[in-house]
Amino acid sequence: MGLREDVERFHEVGENRREDLKEFISYGDLGGSGPNSINIPIKIIDLPEFAYDRRDMGGVGQGQGGTPDVGQPVGPPQPGDGEDGDPGEEGGEHEYYQMDPEEFAQELDEELGLDLQPKGKEVVEEIEGDYTELTRTGPNSTLDFEKLFRAGLKRKLAMDFDDDYVREACKVEGVTADDVFRWAREENILVSHAWVADAYEDIPDDERGKWASFEEMAENVEETTTMQRIRRDGLRNVPFRREDERYRHPEIVEEKQKNVVVVNIRDVSGSMREKKRELVERTFTPLDWYLTGKYDNAEFVYIAHDAEAWQVEREEFFGIRSGGGTKISSAYLLAKEILDEEYPWADWNRYVFAAGDSENSSNDTRENVIPLMEEIPANLHAYVETQPGGNAINATHAEEVESSLSDTGNVVVAYVKSPDDVVDAIYKILSTESNDD
Repeated sequence: MGLREDVERFHEVGENRREDLKEFISYGDLGGSGPNSINIPIKIIDLPEFAYDRRDMGGVGQGQGGTPDVGQPVGPPQPGDGEDGDPGEEGGEHEYYQMDPEEFAQELDEELGLDLQPKGKEVVEEIEGDYTELTRTGPNSTLDFEKLFRAGLKRKLAMDFDDDYVREACKVEGVTADDVFRWAREENILVSHAWVADAYEDIPDDERGKWASFEEMAENVEETTTMQRIRRDGLRNVPFRREDERYRHPEIVEEKQKNVVVVNIRDVSGSMREKKRELVERTFTPLDWYLTGKYDNAEFVYIAHDAEAWQVEREEFFGIRSGGGTKISSAYLLAKEILDEEYPWADWNRYVFAAGDSENSSNDTRENVIPLMEEIPANLHAYVETQPGGNAINATHAEEVESSLSDTGNVVVAYVKSPDDVVDAIYKILSTESNDD
């Protein structure tokens, strides 16, 4: 393989490739991204090249400055003109693939096989859509002539008959107009009695009695069908009627903005050490990006709690640590208050995500948290248990929530013991919402 083929191969292998999305979520540096810009590291492979020592351009074979001849010993290395090589202080270059939350959501959908369809709630505008609505009145410019023509044509085809054929029946010997009308009805010829009476009166006297019977007339006169007459004579008239008129009106389309509020709740009590906090961040951050990319307008509420709860900014949410105890219901009480006041269920999609190590004060889960979760309307309630290395003896909150509310359809519990579990937890949460009608 020659140098050209080597370079081409390196170009192919060393093409800028970003880190796998699942790998990035589980192990990547999430802190290098912001709420609206996700920076995913790119894997770089350098191309091979010749490198020269610029501190000493002399060398064997150059024939200048007393340079030894070929084969002559060159002796020990000599110091160059530059400074001694000290360790570098500048960091290496880092390349990133930058995507916005919408692209992140699309790619996560593809990788995990999700299909979350955001729901529009708040009506922001009513617009005129296609002219698909029909009414009986309206301006002439909106008359649906095609529909009118079809109705008239249908009537013509239903009422049309071979008038020459019926006139011949009027020439049967000894019949009256009533006899001809009854015969026509028996033959399923839709002709009015008045028309038959007029046609009977118009028959010349010398033509009356031309046929001995209706049967003889039918044997000697061929009846033509409606389609045969249209092909022969063309379509001369179509009986339009006012009751057939329909006027097109535009369909009124409600443009709904897809609003979502995400309440992120995190246990910051003394038992939530660094590894547990990191697992919460790795789970919640991609969920925030995903929902931001899915909805027109996404807002976030961050609540930290130990035995009490308080609202915080996103920047401090994942770093807070308290030495207090744990009462998870305090966070749900605050979440309910905020949602009721600022994000009414009629206008907002709601997601309530809570995370912690499942340790809670005695009876708080069953007596307070579960009733509050049932009381707060939401697209989805999720609890993420973060317990590296297995459950603690008193870590029962997740199991109690799961056993009590798993059948409601909008409650999901996920267990994250290591970064390897994060993507599975995200899939479980979002797929529960995907299947929610």
